[in-house]
Amino acid sequence: MSRWAYVNGRFVRHGDAAVHIEDRGYQLADGVYEVWAVMGGKLVDSLGHFERLERSLDELRIARPMGRKALELVLREAVRRNRVRYGLVYLQVTRGVARRDHAFPDPQPLPAMVVTAKTLDRKAAEARAAKGVGVITLPENRWGRCDIKTVGLLPNAMAKQAAKEQGCAEAWFVDPDGLVTEGASSNAWIVDADGVLRTRDTTANILRGVTRKSVIALLGEQNIRFEERAFTPQEAKQAREAFITGAGALVLPVVTVDGKVIGDGVPGPVATRLRALYIEAAQASVI
Repeated sequence: MSRWAYVNGRFVRHGDAAVHIEDRGYQLADGVYEVWAVMGGKLVDSLGHFERLERSLDELRIARPMGRKALELVLREAVRRNRVRYGLVYLQVTRGVARRDHAFPDPQPLPAMVVTAKTLDRKAAEARAAKGVGVITLPENRWGRCDIKTVGLLPNAMAKQAAKEQGCAEAWFVDPDGLVTEGASSNAWIVDADGVLRTRDTTANILRGVTRKSVIALLGEQNIRFEERAFTPQEAKQAREAFITGAGALVLPVVTVDGKVIGDGVPGPVATRLRALYIEAAQASVI
């Protein structure tokens, strides 16, 4: 089956899709991105992702390529053309094409926009969640505005590669105070030794995870003890449970940190329950 991509106003075959050599996203990482999970061919947590996309664009003073309703139609069409029932849809917006210069071009070019969609293996994802994954910890080396979802992801890519080389799925960054910030592509959580669910607060230099926000809403509905409070790698290694959240991971149990087995070495009851609750809620609210 041929894949399709949306590039600057039209759908083209995925293999033929291209951007200009002087696109500022390509040359200067001057752009943002967003990722929606897709379930049943529909977008998950749609509103939260639109709001975060618009915030990221506004923070970088990049014009919005189109209104939200029109953008939603493009995303849905990308999902439809690629016949994605369970998977991800990716959106990237850059400042546009201009002669290479660090300062913003004047006049401002039209923003450039790309959308792709891909199918994921749902059975494999559930098998992975049932087994749990490992994470490693690394010193925080990213810029000071991780709240903006930019395409400047080289530190994240290097962290993911380091995790892969150690047989793990994710890397957690640790700040100069010795506290876990977040994962290379996810938010980090533990159920600490006292049974309290914890994750880093968004006043720290972390991304304001959309899945994270939805999980917090579920915690309130389920009366699960929860604190937005940082934790150390050592606390994670002594925790009852650990897990990560994100559009790709959903809620994914963590069973080792730096090779140290967490709890009984299998997905714990809190993470397992939250994954089921999140998927149930997502399926009921997709658009």
